[in-house]
Amino acid sequence: MKKKTIIRLSITLIVIAALALWINSRWSAWFHNEAELPYAPQSEPGRVLLTFGDENELSRNISWQYDSIVVPSHVELVDTLSKDTIQIDAQGEIFQSRSGKAAYYVAKLRTLQPDRYYTYRVCNEGKTSSWYSFRTYNQSTRNDYSFMYVGDVQDSINGKANHFFREALQRHPDTEFFVFGGDLTERPTEQRWEETYRGLDSIGQQYPVITVTGNHEYLKYIIRKLERRFSLVFSYYLDSMVGENQVYTLKYNDMQIFCLDSNREFFYLWTQKKWLEEQLKKSNARWKIVVLHHPLYSIKGSMNNLFQRTMFNPLVEEYGVDLVLQGHEHAYARMTAHGENGEAQAPVYTVSHCSPKNYYIEFDKRFDKFGTGSRYYQQIRVHGDTLTMNAYDATTNDLYDAVDIIKDKTGKSRLEDRGKEIPEALIFHSNGGKKEEAFQKRINEYKQWKGIQ
Repeated sequence: MKKKTIIRLSITLIVIAALALWINSRWSAWFHNEAELPYAPQSEPGRVLLTFGDENELSRNISWQYDSIVVPSHVELVDTLSKDTIQIDAQGEIFQSRSGKAAYYVAKLRTLQPDRYYTYRVCNEGKTSSWYSFRTYNQSTRNDYSFMYVGDVQDSINGKANHFFREALQRHPDTEFFVFGGDLTERPTEQRWEETYRGLDSIGQQYPVITVTGNHEYLKYIIRKLERRFSLVFSYYLDSMVGENQVYTLKYNDMQIFCLDSNREFFYLWTQKKWLEEQLKKSNARWKIVVLHHPLYSIKGSMNNLFQRTMFNPLVEEYGVDLVLQGHEHAYARMTAHGENGEAQAPVYTVSHCSPKNYYIEFDKRFDKFGTGSRYYQQIRVHGDTLTMNAYDATTNDLYDAVDIIKDKTGKSRLEDRGKEIPEALIFHSNGGKKEEAFQKRINEYKQWKGIQ
């Protein structure tokens, strides 16, 4: 055998061996799914969740779980002004997971009136849930309204998510609904869904909830799989999904929210691109907000999430999206677009999370602000000609970042950065190791560049 042939063969074997070692190191991250423990279904109607329904802000869906067979079911709804009680029939469906099965129910409320208080309970075969209440608002006379955005939750067993949400609501009692940025559930197993419902207890029954899909909600295969259970819980997707893409839009007063399913493969993202462009083209909303799990501009490396950025960011820029709310990367970051003269302008991109886990990030100089080592939530408020994004540290409820998008009657916007005067908190507790040392070095370099003490 010639010497050149031996060298080529040796190099090929080395490359194959290196590739095999790399694949082996990543195999669990790519394809391992957490085991689901055996479980029994709810013996009483429970796990009640209030969401929006179709894209009308007065629509609501109520989902719940009971038993493992479908039985006659309905919602009793009381208008507290007129004292009228109506019965709304529900549709049931059995979902078989890897370790058990349960019946899920969805009731669609489509005749709600504005500026009313309602109470309701869900009913199966004479068994009922507790009574819950919610409010609708006057669509035509309001110029001040707000919602709360929370990135990844992924609460650990017996975690603090519910405490954080309750504290945030006490601080912001004018909150009208919640939006989650994906990975609300740690993994698609019964035991993880249970903790998700614990986190939403007394909140998700009174405030409509929207969430996008995150990578943790998917089962890992060569082609990722989202269980039907997700759509049965967040039931607006039953009507809004396009193919297998969990997409949804909500028109709320003069604001419109567009939800994307960013964890999908390239060919699915292409379908979503066409959907998003169609929705943005026909939107007459003054304020446009896009919500997706994977940041269009990553804080974990500029090459991350290229498919998502290629598909969606040109539309964000072309159709005047004001705010892009994202998660996935377990830190806080805010990036503001800039015009030719360097002036700050929309869109504003934020990354946020409320998870026990914190990631080592890169400090991309295109971003205006970072936060590490804590949990965050954001209040999005529309008031008059201004959309305000206030970010808070969930552990203290202190204001961490703030930016106003101010829009004139022609649609031209300008930005006021009220967060630049609030110190950046880059919390990091090192346990030693090369990754920790490298991250600490990046923090020190960023502080030096920003002049942070």
